[in-house]
Amino acid sequence: MARVAVITVSDRASSGERPDATGPRLAAGIEADGHEVVHRSVVSDDEEGLRDDLVALCDSPDAPDVILTAGGTGIGPRDRAPEATRPVLDRIVPGIAEALRAAARPSLPVADLSRGLAGVRRETLVVNLPGSPGGAEDGWRVLRALVSHAVDQLHGGDHHRGDGRGQGSAGGEAPLR
Repeated sequence: MARVAVITVSDRASSGERPDATGPRLAAGIEADGHEVVHRSVVSDDEEGLRDDLVALCDSPDAPDVILTAGGTGIGPRDRAPEATRPVLDRIVPGIAEALRAAARPSLPVADLSRGLAGVRRETLVVNLPGSPGGAEDGWRVLRALVSHAVDQLHGGDHHRGDGRGQGSAGGEAPLR
């Protein structure tokens, strides 16, 4: 079970102009898959504020295993989640962001306009998801297959094949196919 934080990035939801539809839907999917949502918040599309929130969560003694941001990944003038996230990360995990875009592409050709990032700060995986409820939920569908293994690795666990067939090669790495 992973401990997950969900941060909705939206000027309108943070100001109370509209309700946050994305955060609750994303949290419900996470909990339905047996993970624990340990933090939920709504922040404006403010680069510095989001960056400060990410650092505070990742660097806290009870840091979540995973932080999912939802929103601010497009190309609009206020879409700044990737710019807030990048300086916070110790390491980038490009395959996750690529997988999110690839999964969305067949039903949403504009998915490639998403600039979301994924990476690690300390022992926390941070992933930027789209802000629409459906887009965030679709992103979680991609992530749920990776989360347990990623969290295990972040906490020093060994690599495994991830396909239910046990350990990989003698060095711990799964063989390339």
